[in-house]
Amino acid sequence: MSTEVATDPFGIREALASLGIKAVNHGTSTGNNSQGTGEIFSSYSPADGQLIAKVTTTTPEEYEQAIQSASEAFKIWRKMPAPQRGEIVRQFGQRLRELKEPLGKLVSYEMGKSYQEGLGEVQEMIDICDFAVGLSRQLHGLTMHSERPGHRMYEQYHPLGIVGIISAFNFPVAVWSWNTALAWVCGDVCVWKPSEKTPICGVACQNIAAEIFAANGLPEGLSVLINGNYTVGEMMTGDARIPLVSATGSTRMGRVVGAKVAERFGRSLLELGGNNAIIVTPNADIDMTIIGALFGAVGTAGQRCTTTRRLIIHESIYDQVKNALVKAYGQLNIGNPLDEHNHVGPLIDKDAVASYRQALSEVVKEGGRIAVEGGVLEGEGYESGCYVKPAIAEAKKDFKIVRQETFAPILYLLKYSELDEAIDMQNAVPQGLSSAIMTTNMREMETFLSAAGSDCGIANVNIGTSGAEIGGAFGGEKETGGGRESGSDAWRIYMRRQTNTINYSDELPLAQGIKFDLG
Repeated sequence: MSTEVATDPFGIREALASLGIKAVNHGTSTGNNSQGTGEIFSSYSPADGQLIAKVTTTTPEEYEQAIQSASEAFKIWRKMPAPQRGEIVRQFGQRLRELKEPLGKLVSYEMGKSYQEGLGEVQEMIDICDFAVGLSRQLHGLTMHSERPGHRMYEQYHPLGIVGIISAFNFPVAVWSWNTALAWVCGDVCVWKPSEKTPICGVACQNIAAEIFAANGLPEGLSVLINGNYTVGEMMTGDARIPLVSATGSTRMGRVVGAKVAERFGRSLLELGGNNAIIVTPNADIDMTIIGALFGAVGTAGQRCTTTRRLIIHESIYDQVKNALVKAYGQLNIGNPLDEHNHVGPLIDKDAVASYRQALSEVVKEGGRIAVEGGVLEGEGYESGCYVKPAIAEAKKDFKIVRQETFAPILYLLKYSELDEAIDMQNAVPQGLSSAIMTTNMREMETFLSAAGSDCGIANVNIGTSGAEIGGAFGGEKETGGGRESGSDAWRIYMRRQTNTINYSDELPLAQGIKFDLG
């Protein structure tokens, strides 16, 4: 049976070729990655159901080679001055600028997010590279006064070693770069296991990095790619040679990773689930509210960790907001994410579709009312079986399904009467990633941002829950895992802190006044 693609209207073959991935019939060859000895698995696009590529699962023997390669590279990389490491990251960022369109197209095609969002994700990679370049000259410590005469104390930071990165399908390149760009300037090397649902994005990024390393005479082990399912990740989490494992994914996965890494006294940086809410007060700008809630709920087909899943609306404006949202949902175009006329692409696979259906069924069982009907789309253009309609459900705060994170475009509407009640409703879920309030009232805003307000790692005013700027630390509390990536001082977790005391006197005073008479 021939697997030749009859048409390629969106230029996928050309994009793959630009990223060093050769097109072979319906799928692709991924260079060295396809020559492994492990079990072969395939990546299919949720956009059209077509095969993108086949890659091999990393075997234990290949994993050991990868770790050895990374360990040897670390011995070289850690000695390079941080600003020189920053120059390598600058070159990587520049190459991303040159390849932004093909890489954005691959992200869109393999993951299913809109092409605009795919381009936006690559821009996040570029932005974190810029941030890391500046950071390479600011890895500062702290000088302190000693209690002993003739002594000086200070703290400094050193590279950790190998940083293990486990990323999720929904941001197949950006989250890796958040970790990698910072780890590189800090003097670390990286071993990356991308999601088995989006492995070709990982191959593309590895190709780009390898190109930069080769041009600068640096070892390939600065960035190592391993592929496969959770069993490959387990090699990393149980490996004492990896002092830090950064894992993005479900809360269930995070519990396993955190426990395994802690068992060997390693560090874990966990970015897990989100069940994000926007509180809409009577003082909200309704037009801004609808825009923020709409993109937050349906962007990336509801598959962001920061997706808006709950809209907590004051009872006096509940019907007004609901009716405006229903009208806005009626204008959404659902279809191939590479077609820029479409607002919503597919879910990642049919398992996600099943979870979506189950959640809608559960909310009805618990007594909820469907305000905007969901459903799976069929027919021409929807052959992959992964396209669903964004849905809105009216619910109550005690519904079990409302407390759960469903990675799909389902928005729950909840009603409140007092602001304290709304904040309690927002906080009454296990997750604590992103939150927002829509208000023009300063007292409401400050209450929301106070210690008695939102319990999330991210709290916004008059913008939605979705998305974040590179300059701020990204992450959340409770079952979101407590990790922080990207900006601010998130770099510190990629380094080890050392306290130094220098005695420049001609005496050695001992603690507690102890003296030794050496005669």
